[in-house]
Amino acid sequence: MEYCDGGELFDKLCKKQNEESDACDIISKVVLAVNHCHANNIIHRDIKPENIMYGKDGEIKLIDFGLSKILDTKKVMNTIVGTPYYMAPEVIKGVYDKKCDIWSIGVLLYTLVSGYLPFTGKNRFVVYDKI
Repeated sequence: MEYCDGGELFDKLCKKQNEESDACDIISKVVLAVNHCHANNIIHRDIKPENIMYGKDGEIKLIDFGLSKILDTKKVMNTIVGTPYYMAPEVIKGVYDKKCDIWSIGVLLYTLVSGYLPFTGKNRFVVYDKI
């Protein structure tokens, strides 16, 4: 595997306010990575700033496929997995498909532009209710 010595996107979020152009660049690259995964029937299921790293060349890399799943078109996924703040409503309900990654990208975009998570709470159940 490639060593990503540029650090996590999360660390960069904490250090500086991102410009909209930075957010646009990051999201377009994440969308390309997720499109590649989906074209190969892989669902990531845990897209968040901590799972986006900067490589040696400064390019971003989508990492941590520990919760990913190969999509079986005959089965509906029902395991509730991922990071609560970035989970799609369908995942919380327990009936979802690859579109759950698109929701996570939307939350990531909101966070990049605003600097805040769109759904917060004292515990995961409060966050789930807000989602």
